Amino acid sequence: MAKPPVRFFDKAAADGGKGISYHRPSASQIYGFVRDAIVSMELLPGQMISETALAAKFGVSRTPVREALIQLSAIGFVDVLPQRGTFVSRFSMEKILEARFIREALELSVVSYLAENITDEIVEAGERIIAEQKLAAADDDALAFQKLDDCFHQTLADFTCYPRVALLIEAEKAHMDRVRNLSLHMRGQYKRVLSQHSAIIKALKSGSPAKAVEAMSVHMKDVYNVLKVIPKEHPEYFL
Repeated sequence: MAKPPVRFFDKAAADGGKGISYHRPSASQIYGFVRDAIVSMELLPGQMISETALAAKFGVSRTPVREALIQLSAIGFVDVLPQRGTFVSRFSMEKILEARFIREALELSVVSYLAENITDEIVEAGERIIAEQKLAAADDDALAFQKLDDCFHQTLADFTCYPRVALLIEAEKAHMDRVRNLSLHMRGQYKRVLSQHSAIIKALKSGSPAKAVEAMSVHMKDVYNVLKVIPKEHPEYFL
């Protein structure tokens, strides 16, 4: 039986702010919970977000909530409209394609570099994440699967030892995250992503930059297949 999706927003908000640790900044925690709720589509594109309601749910003042929403606005997840309120951003095809273009350039450079400097540590880290993704796929846990997908790419970027590379990749993928989450429910998508990740690690193990770039390019271009389907199934989510 498929595992029910984890509702991070509800989980964190239960019992007057359960899930908020007072040992870490509240704003960053609220940012994480709300971001997960947006990515998982618990908060839908176009939905209004109330600062007052969020503050009450998390058991905090409006100040950390406002700070979290500013961070979410900076990555394009919410729109703050003066005199109207804050709303979950709708999908922008232009921003999605631009983000994919920039991210592909970075990701291809990452695997080319790693193939020339491959180590057992890189291979083992990639294979470990793929194994965890297989478990998430078996549970039909789309959000966990996507988080591991993010981890896979961030881990490869981290192995370049260029800190800004991982940060840039994370920033550029923001506009793709929610669409990718919807796409994971498409028939065969788990299997396709797992196969592509395995091909990337295999290419890295070969030590061939050309093979690594080819494998990553196939993976990056897969978003075009998603964009042929999602806008037709959910036109209300797009600008």
